[in-house]
Amino acid sequence: MLESSKKIILSAIYVSQIDGTNPIEKIKESTALSDDKINSEIDELIKNQFVNEDKKSLTESGRNSLKVVLAGGVFDIIHPGHIHTLNAAKKLGDVLAVVVATDNTAVKMKKRQPLHSQEQRQELVNSLSMVDLCLIGQEDDIFKTVNNVRPQIIALGYDQVHQEKFITEGCKKINLDAKVARLQSPIPDSSSSKIQKEYGESIHGI
Repeated sequence: MLESSKKIILSAIYVSQIDGTNPIEKIKESTALSDDKINSEIDELIKNQFVNEDKKSLTESGRNSLKVVLAGGVFDIIHPGHIHTLNAAKKLGDVLAVVVATDNTAVKMKKRQPLHSQEQRQELVNSLSMVDLCLIGQEDDIFKTVNNVRPQIIALGYDQVHQEKFITEGCKKINLDAKVARLQSPIPDSSSSKIQKEYGESIHGI
């Protein structure tokens, strides 16, 4: 078992590999470790063959030591249902990656124009403490993003229409053995559509 500080470092390096950010900055955001302590921890992880010599990428052992959970949605208006669902998803693994639907996909799913652009929705989700990585999805093939993240678990919200069989078969095509977890929200009546229905057009002025 790896110490929690080493898990945090491996998680930060994994996320940085995907979003192109500086892993050291990410580690500093997540821990109170000094620069010297971070470097000595990374050196030890290199010695144990979890991190490559470049200090910016994980070896196969390093990647396999992390359990990555992938969740997705529109996330137009962040509400308690989202928070409960994402917290439940994070508890399933070490890293929570979230895919935000593109504007075109959001219109298809919700039958309405989203209040916020895909970039704004990505920023909203990225600001949530339980989220480690937030990506904008691919319109033509959702499994391109799945293949990029390579999660061990794909978490579906209680109200998501994706069929588990469709997800499982899509993962097989990209040689990914991922489990599908159906999450139950303790607030099933909390949804963006319900909020918009209650407040109508006045929500644009909030």
